[in-house]
Amino acid sequence: MIDDMFGFSQKKKLEEDEYYLSPEGYIVFTEKYLLKRGYCCKNGCKHCPYGFDKKTGNLLK
Repeated sequence: MIDDMFGFSQKKKLEEDEYYLSPEGYIVFTEKYLLKRGYCCKNGCKHCPYGFDKKTGNLLK
């Protein structure tokens, strides 16, 4: 029997300053978390440190 087929038990927990909950209950990642992740996901994140412009599809930085 495979207890952890997808490796979820190995994922690191988020620190308090890496996210916050929006009034609607969504998790919003902070710039610190996005920089720690190391790349732009090109989804137009609210705190994107890479300067992605969702309208043009370009990185501004």
